[in-house]
Amino acid sequence: MTSAAEAAAAQGAAAARDRRLAIICGGGDFPIVLARAAVEAGRDTFLVGVKGSADERIEAFPHIWVSLGEVGKFLAALRGRGVVDVAMVGAIKRPEFGDLRFDLGAAKILPALAASFRGGDNTLLATVARLMEAQGFKVVAAHEVAPQLLTPPGTLTKISPSPQALADARRGASLIAALSPFDVGQAVVVANGRVLAVEAAEGTDDMLARVAQMRASGRLRLEGRAGALVKCPKSAQELRVDLPAIGLKTIAAAREAQLEGVALASGTTLLIDRRACAHAAEEASLFIYGMDW
Repeated sequence: MTSAAEAAAAQGAAAARDRRLAIICGGGDFPIVLARAAVEAGRDTFLVGVKGSADERIEAFPHIWVSLGEVGKFLAALRGRGVVDVAMVGAIKRPEFGDLRFDLGAAKILPALAASFRGGDNTLLATVARLMEAQGFKVVAAHEVAPQLLTPPGTLTKISPSPQALADARRGASLIAALSPFDVGQAVVVANGRVLAVEAAEGTDDMLARVAQMRASGRLRLEGRAGALVKCPKSAQELRVDLPAIGLKTIAAAREAQLEGVALASGTTLLIDRRACAHAAEEASLFIYGMDW
């Protein structure tokens, strides 16, 4: 017998399918994966590609290209298609506020945007979410569209983390929580209790490239595979628009950094193509572990 909770969830999913969805697309595979999942779920989906960031593969879907600053064009496109829900995914190259060229549709939101540029990425994205809602749209998280992308708890590979790797993962999660008020990054690398790298503006994959370079140059002297990439949300993070995510590129970067594995916050971190990532990790002798969070 179907429970009341399951019935409510089914009704909610059916209601969502009736609402038109726009996905604001940054770079990487994630916008494409999310768009495919939305279409497979029966959602009327429209992609908004951010010029200079989004992949040309968005053109396989109904779409429009916009430059950062073309607010009027963007809003007109969404309203013209009857969009209700808006998701924002993928990496967007953050410009300086003074370099943006705004159209007339941006006039009313400029003061709020200008203020948000003085903070970190979470501050900026949270402001964008509030401005979208003020325009009458509902901002939805990627996992609301495709819950199957969320990292489940436990070991996701045939290779399990060592006790030391689990201790490193816990230390890394504590560090991210402690750094949260500074709105820095969502990832760190910890090996044998030592913090090797903290993600800042460069992003997770470039942080891992730093670790790989330090190991190659001898600045980091570690025996064999050591350490864990730890990725989890910052405290009070705006999860609807900035949920931590990794994919095959990050697994490859962790391999190059000679890590033992990858620890992700379960339920609040997106794992793009779980099966492919697990296979790639096993091929590279890495573990993937979903931490309780």
